[in-house]
Amino acid sequence: MKKLFSNLTFQVLIAIFLGILFGFLMPSVAKEMKPLGTLFINLVKMLIAPIIFLTIVLGIAKMGSMKKVGRVGGKALLYFEIITTIALLIGLLVAHFIQPGANVSLASIKSGDVSEFTKAGEKMDWVDFFIHIVPENVVGAFAKGDILQVVLFAVLFGFALASFSDDFKKPIIDLSEKLSNVFFRIVQMVMRVAPIGAFGAMSYTIGNFGLKTLMPLGKLMLSVYMTMAIFIFVVLAIVCKLYKFSIFKFLRFIKDEILIVLGTSSSETVLPRMLNKMEKFGCSKSVTGLVIPTGYSFNLDGTSIYLSMAVLFLAQVFSVDLSIWQVITIFGILMITSKGAAGVTGSGFIVLASTLSALHVIPLEGLGLLLGVDRFMSEARAITNLIGNGIATVVVAKSEGEFDEEQNRRALAEMKAS
Repeated sequence: MKKLFSNLTFQVLIAIFLGILFGFLMPSVAKEMKPLGTLFINLVKMLIAPIIFLTIVLGIAKMGSMKKVGRVGGKALLYFEIITTIALLIGLLVAHFIQPGANVSLASIKSGDVSEFTKAGEKMDWVDFFIHIVPENVVGAFAKGDILQVVLFAVLFGFALASFSDDFKKPIIDLSEKLSNVFFRIVQMVMRVAPIGAFGAMSYTIGNFGLKTLMPLGKLMLSVYMTMAIFIFVVLAIVCKLYKFSIFKFLRFIKDEILIVLGTSSSETVLPRMLNKMEKFGCSKSVTGLVIPTGYSFNLDGTSIYLSMAVLFLAQVFSVDLSIWQVITIFGILMITSKGAAGVTGSGFIVLASTLSALHVIPLEGLGLLLGVDRFMSEARAITNLIGNGIATVVVAKSEGEFDEEQNRRALAEMKAS
């Protein structure tokens, strides 16, 4: 019994359940629990930039061959593009056939203020996005926790370090490994308060938005969750089968991370743990260090599904009959914009706003209809993104011969015994 109560999975599950109950029974008090969730997320975000930097630098420096680094990065980006394209297509197809927005009464939905998102969406430019990848200064990139900027600097630093002789780079690599161990130890300390963060975030969500807000848009929510389940257990399961590993064993292996994301609605809260977990699963440090951070910006499977379904949902609500060419246009725009707001707060709404602005067919005000349930769907998006990035890491590692089958067997055996 003592072992059960000390288990992180059990603690987070109980915290999520208590958060839902508390938010439902005492909504006014539950709204004040938001700082608990925010503090936990900030504790993790505090560690993300240095951990990503050290992991990438160590990965590149130890990989040795610059050609191999480029090959791993190229494979990862190609895989990301193929899988997110499939995710967009599935979202569009399911929304087209299920019609979640048909017969939805606008009067029954409470609309929220989305002016900040629509303004950002109108300004959004994918050229600016690529310019933004290069930081004005390195300290600023770390201070803001901008993942893409930190990744770029880490890659350049890693390349530069790898170009020196072994005598020169060995002390720096040794220091980086020691610092990395210190930061991962801090992650272990922070994770002890994960149940408190999950409780606070879930209490606030239920208390602030209320379960009653789900009713008018219940069909959309069910459609989104069902589509993401299809994507995980069909598309990603096929990928796992092709690369000879079980998706069910993988999901069980990262169950703690999935539950933390469920409670906090943020996949960033487990980014440091995923780096460590993927190495334990059998992926090499060099591949893990390149694929996971890059995937957090370019491999947003769950976000892609949600965006494609949300656009068609709004078209159906406003009785906008989209032509096949308009649907193809939506698909093309989302292929670009779904990556253009990566890592930006409220990125889902910003991308939706930019897509609707480009179409000039669906009213931008329609975004307000989604505000009430967006928080409840963000868990599904974040979990799908998390699973997709983990599987991408295994795929790239196996394709590069950088997957330790013996380590994988040991990890799965330990998991089964626990």
